[in-house]
Amino acid sequence: FQVFNAETAELLSHHQVEIKQEFPREGWVEQDPKEILNSVHECVEKTCEKMKQLNINIANIRAIGVTNQRETTVVWDKTTGEPLYNAIVWLDLRTQSTVEHLLKRIPGKNKTFSKFKTGLPLSTYFSAVKLRWLLDNVEEIRKAVEDQRAMFGTIDSWLIWVCICGTNGGIHCTDVTNASRTMLFNIHSLEWDPDLCKFFGIPMEILPSVRSSSEIYGLMKICPSRESGALTGVPISGCLGDQHAALVGQMCFQDGQAKNTYGTGCFLLCNTGQKTVFSEHGLITTIAYKMGKDKPVFYALEGSVAIAGAVVRWLRDNLGIAKTSQEVEKLAADVGTSYGCYFVPAFSGLYAPYWEPSARGIICGLTQFTNKNHIAFAALEAVCFQTREILDAMNKDCGIPLNQLQVDGGMTNNKILMQLQSDILCIPVVKPSMPETTALGAAMAAGAAEGVGVWSLNPGDLTAVTCERFEPQINPEESEYRYARWKKAVMKSMGWETADVPSNGKPK
Repeated sequence: FQVFNAETAELLSHHQVEIKQEFPREGWVEQDPKEILNSVHECVEKTCEKMKQLNINIANIRAIGVTNQRETTVVWDKTTGEPLYNAIVWLDLRTQSTVEHLLKRIPGKNKTFSKFKTGLPLSTYFSAVKLRWLLDNVEEIRKAVEDQRAMFGTIDSWLIWVCICGTNGGIHCTDVTNASRTMLFNIHSLEWDPDLCKFFGIPMEILPSVRSSSEIYGLMKICPSRESGALTGVPISGCLGDQHAALVGQMCFQDGQAKNTYGTGCFLLCNTGQKTVFSEHGLITTIAYKMGKDKPVFYALEGSVAIAGAVVRWLRDNLGIAKTSQEVEKLAADVGTSYGCYFVPAFSGLYAPYWEPSARGIICGLTQFTNKNHIAFAALEAVCFQTREILDAMNKDCGIPLNQLQVDGGMTNNKILMQLQSDILCIPVVKPSMPETTALGAAMAAGAAEGVGVWSLNPGDLTAVTCERFEPQINPEESEYRYARWKKAVMKSMGWETADVPSNGKPK
């Protein structure tokens, strides 16, 4: 939870809590929706306490914005307010067999059958297939749908519903950016698509209403399980999926402006203005934002990489080669090279530009000389190579190569990574001094909403952001050689896994 000054965009106070990921089986990734909710309440309370210590009156908080990891799917009971199953996280792979089953019903098994309606390929990534899995496999959810008690949403919908009124008339809504990630939403008409709902077998009555990214959805209510209701009565008036919020926070309001966010995954978005651009090179078309009920919708091309920061967490938690993420950076810095070692972290298959769910992670080019430092370096380099792949695709689709890359997200604090990124792209990398642009974008949307009006989105009124620049330091030939080797490694990671997995989760 972060609080910003609407005039200067300065971060005044913040508090964060790491949410536990659960891995009940190989390829499954879940989170507890109630833990997510409790973490929100805890962060709000702690931030408000910090503000009091700084002598900032919390009555000055005029609006609340919500931003969330997109595609993560939750179904809850509107009569009890209880989640009916854990949230299935965007990275989750359990739906691979669901996808293959659905593909059999499409002429020519065409994964891009709904591309011109939704902008998306059929993939384990998007919410519709996760929801289909829940309806097929969780009796409690099936029963709740029959009894008309079930509500589906991405995490924004769950939080807004609970925080506004919950079982006492909560608002069941989402915004256009999150809706555009479900595979059920027509990005032209801005409505749920009856044909797609029918194809996936999704009852339309469980879907949230779709609103713009910047309008008053309702007022925050007191949290009954806690003493304080510090922000009771404050409007919730901004909602954007995290990558769209970062695009707004980076002030990419012009056609052709792009940003790359380095979080769990890596997401490169390029604003294409009020027109949809459909990729010929494996990118997806998505809604960028819609800043008000009567405002136009803007679109973006997106390159999505599943594993970025998650590879550092994996080195830390699974392999135990470092106790902290900073230590991984130090291991890499100590050698300054991967010594011919390449790491393809396709833990959840490959997303853009391949859309290949059968891929799995590999580390190759190992010799007796290779040690944990080289593997740490190769892991960071993998994040940069994946970004290069989606940037190449974007340059081909847009026709105008980016002459610099605007970056944000937690991993951008890693200076080794940022320098490597510039070297591998052969263009400058530009990082704002305040990397929390996702939260900033949500705050901007909330503050700019009609009826709140404390934040101007007029480019002339926006505060100039101070930035750090990283310039390429290696010759382009070396960069191209390393990139070509990386692509060779990617080819070796493909076709590894099939959906033919028995019920105990162990491959046959």
